[in-house]
Amino acid sequence: MLNRRRLLTLGAAAGGAVLLPSVGSSPAGAHGRAAHVHGVRPATTGRAAAVTPFTVRMPVPPVAQPVDTASGVDVYRIGIRSTTAEILPGVRTPVLTYGGSFVGPTIRARKGRPVRVTFGNQLAEHANVHLHGAHVPASSDGHPMDVIAPGQARQYDYPNTQQGATLWYHDHSHHLEAEHVYRGLHGFYVIEDDDERLLALPSGGYDVPILLRDALFDANGQLVFGGNPADRDVILANGRPQPYFPVAARKYRFRLLNGTTERVFTLNLGGVPLTQIATDGGLLPAPIPRTELELGSAERADVVIDFSRFPLGTQLVLADTTGPVLRFDVVRSAEDTSRVPDRLRALPTLPPATVNREVSFSFDLSGQAPIGLMNGVPYDPARNDFTVKRGATEIWRIYNADTEFSIPHTFHMHLTQFQVLDREGLPAMQQDVGLKDTVQVAPGTAVRVKATFTEYTGRYVYHCHFLEHSSAGMMATMEIVP
Repeated sequence: MLNRRRLLTLGAAAGGAVLLPSVGSSPAGAHGRAAHVHGVRPATTGRAAAVTPFTVRMPVPPVAQPVDTASGVDVYRIGIRSTTAEILPGVRTPVLTYGGSFVGPTIRARKGRPVRVTFGNQLAEHANVHLHGAHVPASSDGHPMDVIAPGQARQYDYPNTQQGATLWYHDHSHHLEAEHVYRGLHGFYVIEDDDERLLALPSGGYDVPILLRDALFDANGQLVFGGNPADRDVILANGRPQPYFPVAARKYRFRLLNGTTERVFTLNLGGVPLTQIATDGGLLPAPIPRTELELGSAERADVVIDFSRFPLGTQLVLADTTGPVLRFDVVRSAEDTSRVPDRLRALPTLPPATVNREVSFSFDLSGQAPIGLMNGVPYDPARNDFTVKRGATEIWRIYNADTEFSIPHTFHMHLTQFQVLDREGLPAMQQDVGLKDTVQVAPGTAVRVKATFTEYTGRYVYHCHFLEHSSAGMMATMEIVP
C-alpha cells in the first residue's frame, strides 16, 4: 500500500485522484540541501500573501546577443548562476538562472546557421543544458550524465539544420533536473527560417514567447520545492504572477511553452478563438482554430490572436482551469501587414517503418521512495536499452502502466521529432497534430509514434517529462549506431 510520504511525491500526477492537505514548506532534507547549495534560507510555515491580479506587466524574456559572428557561427557565452528575482511584487526571491534572468535569454537562431554556446557553471553544484526538441550531435545534447562541474564551462554546438520551431533549453542533470528547472533554469531557443518568413506571419515585436509555469511560495516569498507539486498554486507567465500585457489592435504570434515540471494546462480566452499555427516541431500543415488549448509539461504551441476585432480598451483574459493566467489589454492601433495563410507547411513523409518497439512507464512503489521505471527497470546510465540503426524509421508504442493510482506521464524523445500515429482505443488529442517531441500518455492508454533517426550517432535518452518522474529513474537510453 502506498504510504502518505510517497503520495506527496506522486499526488500531483494523480490528476486529483489523491487529495492531500496543503504543504507549506519543503521537506527538511530537501530544503536543507537547497539552503546549503543555493544559499536559500529554509522556508517558514505558511504561504505568501495573495497577489492582486493584473497589477504587473508581463516581461518579455531578453534576447541573447552573440559575442562573435565573424566565422559564420553565432557564438554566445551564458553563465549559470544564482541570483534573486522580483517574482512577487516587492519581494526578492532566490532563483537559479541562465544569464541572470528568471526566464533565461531567448536565443534566436536561423536555420542553416550554426550556433555555439559556452555555458559557464557558477553554481556550487553540477548542472547542464539540454536543448529540448533539437536535432544535435550527442556531445551537445545535454545528456543527463554530461554535467558541468562547479566553476567549469562546456561548449554546445547547435547546427540548426531543422525547420523553424519554438524550442527551449533547460537543465537535465540527473536527479537534479526537476529542482533546477523549478528554480529557474529554463529559456527559449527559437529557430527561424526563410520559408516561414515568406508566409508573413506576425514577427518582430509582435512575435512573443510566453513561458507558463507554476510555483509555491512560503510566507517570505521564497520558492518551495518538494512535497506535492499540486500545491504549486501560483501560475507565472514569463516569471510574473497573473500579469497584464498591453497589445496593439492587430495580429500577434504567441509562442506558448508549458515550462512546468509536472502539470497540464488547459487554456482558453473566454471563448475567443486562438489560431494554432505550430506545435513542438514547428508549423502545422494548416492553421487550426481553437477555443481551448491543452499543453502537458514541455509541450509547445504557437498561436495567433487577432486583436483588431476588439475596440481599444478591451481586456481579454487567458485562463487555465485553475483561474486567470494573463490579461491582454488592447491599448493602441497599429498597422498590420501580417497574415495567417490557409496553408503553412506540409508534414514530411516518413519512410515505412522497419522496427516496432514497446515502451512502458511505471513506478515501483514497494520501497521507501518511488522508483521510476521504463520497461520495468530504472535508469542506468551504463545500460543501452535500445540500439537504433542510423537512418532507420521506427514505430514506438508507448504505454502508461500506472493505472492503480491513475498517474499520467508525458513521453519525450531526444534527437528527433516524431509524428503521432494513433491512440489505441481513443481519439487523437488536439495537440497530437504536427511534428512532436513530447506527448501526453494517460494511465492505462497507449500512443504510437513514428520517427526517423537521421545523421547523428551516439547515446541519447527518452523519458517521462514530468521531471520529478525522470529524476526518480523514469528514463532510458537509446544508442544510434552507423
